[in-house]
Amino acid sequence: MSAAAPRPLAGRGRAYWAVADCWNIVRRSLTHYRRKPVYVAWQLGFPIVSVLLYGYVFGGAMRPPGGGGGTAADYREYLMPGMFVSTMAFGFMNTATTVVTDAGKGVTDRFRSMPMTPSAVVTGRGVTDLLVACAELAILAGTALAMGWRADGGAAATAGAFALLLWLRFALVWVGVWLGLLLPSAEAAGSLFAVAFPLTMVSGIFVPPSTMPGWLGAIAAWNPLSSTASAARGLFGNEVASDGSWIQEHALLMAVVWPLAVTVVCLPLAVRRFRALSR
Repeated sequence: MSAAAPRPLAGRGRAYWAVADCWNIVRRSLTHYRRKPVYVAWQLGFPIVSVLLYGYVFGGAMRPPGGGGGTAADYREYLMPGMFVSTMAFGFMNTATTVVTDAGKGVTDRFRSMPMTPSAVVTGRGVTDLLVACAELAILAGTALAMGWRADGGAAATAGAFALLLWLRFALVWVGVWLGLLLPSAEAAGSLFAVAFPLTMVSGIFVPPSTMPGWLGAIAAWNPLSSTASAARGLFGNEVASDGSWIQEHALLMAVVWPLAVTVVCLPLAVRRFRALSR
């Protein structure tokens, strides 16, 4: 299908149309969510179930860094920032599934045939997923507060922690978009769980890397999710586990650098892949 000729700008610049087209894609996506309440309930409800599962079912057998007289409630203080990171990480699977579903149903080709900014489909998907991520974080934070978790780092530091979480999600959006444009079907997108699960488990989300065997702990410490989890814990004023290694001592810096590197690589790949789809 060949793309339609660009529309007349009518006195408005390309930047205006890029924003306007992006917003139209966002509106379309949010309308889709509104008409599929079961899907919304699953996407927003799964993080709550995960928090309750790890916080209460497994949390009773866990102890926070330092051991000693730590209680299960202390472990939940350590766990909650990690669960926020885990939810942001698993979000790229939802992105990939949505993108590949639209492509399979011909929606993507339909967008490409319309006189709209070529990047709007990609950026619109990114903005939509960030809005959903904000809703997920709000629900998770409310659940965590009900479980006794508290952010003691101050208002500015707490806002900074949530900003880092959204920054991670922003980077992973482009991974999801790129993979969604590469994968052949929604079923194939579902298989990404085989990547997401070990990525979250071999990290500092649930336990400190120092408790793992040396070689595995090194991999976990350099996992980008570990940097965001450690930085968020520090900003929230929760317990931070560090073995003194460079990567763990500079968690805040790397929580900014890792997502930036992912974005720099995957955002152009996603846009290029979209433009290269068969016409």
